[in-house]
Amino acid sequence: MEGDPVVLPGRQERQPDPGRGAAVHGSAGRRAHHRGEGVTRRHDLPAPHHRRSDREGSPMSFVTITDGTEIYYKDWGAGRPVVLSHGWPLNSDSWEAQQLFLAENGYRVIAHDRRGHGKSTQTWHGNEMDTYADDLSALIEALDLREVTLVGFSTGGGEITRYIGRHGTARVAQAVLVSAVPPLMVRRDDNPNGVPIEVFDGIRAGSAADRSQLYKDLADGPFFGNNRAGATVSQGIRDAFWLQSMAAGHRNAYESIAAFSATDFRDDLATFDVPTLVIHGDDDQIVPFEVGGKASAALVKGAELIVYPGAPHGITDTHKEQLGNDLVAFLRGYGA
Repeated sequence: MEGDPVVLPGRQERQPDPGRGAAVHGSAGRRAHHRGEGVTRRHDLPAPHHRRSDREGSPMSFVTITDGTEIYYKDWGAGRPVVLSHGWPLNSDSWEAQQLFLAENGYRVIAHDRRGHGKSTQTWHGNEMDTYADDLSALIEALDLREVTLVGFSTGGGEITRYIGRHGTARVAQAVLVSAVPPLMVRRDDNPNGVPIEVFDGIRAGSAADRSQLYKDLADGPFFGNNRAGATVSQGIRDAFWLQSMAAGHRNAYESIAAFSATDFRDDLATFDVPTLVIHGDDDQIVPFEVGGKASAALVKGAELIVYPGAPHGITDTHKEQLGNDLVAFLRGYGA
């Protein structure tokens, strides 16, 4: 039926078928949000002050938000921009494999640390999706990115979804949701197939009691599917998860549990009007496939859904070659 998601069992290649004010190492004024019919379309954007298609990366950089928060980002490669939003409680380093691969394939790839995570400021407030989305908008505007492909993993999928819901697609060419938390994780009367609240209460309790051990348990168990028979997840991958997680602020990571589990993204997904790819493993023990990828793809008109059979949540590590190939194929399909 027209508009239904296209479901493919993972494969190697595909045929082409206004936000918060910010400054790089500085500050700027706030601009109003744009939403709905009043949103600026891509062809209505003012001409850029400069082009950076010939750039070859930059040193460590920060964008300063109007509230003083510094958002750290890594900017690799040259070409049409791709922005990567990471999962909880990780940071931009979790995208290293994809950032390197996409940059080597002709794209400018920006990965940032969400506020409270990695090298970004550990703010006391703002640990919720509206602020995450506004921070992302500030980064995109400060770098004057256009024709962007937004790629969000897990909580990052919620971040880019809320960004589109709040700021529109004037600067966006494509969207990709990878093991992402939308449309709504927690079980409610209007979301009976969601995950019971007791699961998230348990994560909160573990975070408060001994978050270091919680992160080790997630990495050694369900996040990468290391609790499945025959799993071969390296100690290095599991250690990297713990190391990145411990770099997040304690309050930031704790409050983000509610942000990724209880935020309702259904209205945001309804505003998507750009080509959208959804990738999800059908053995995801963190964001179950039926709750996440399958449900999101059904809410975005024309979305393409790729299912990785037997894959866990952390496919950015366990299936990095397949994921890289699928992302490049989707990117090259734009405008073809």
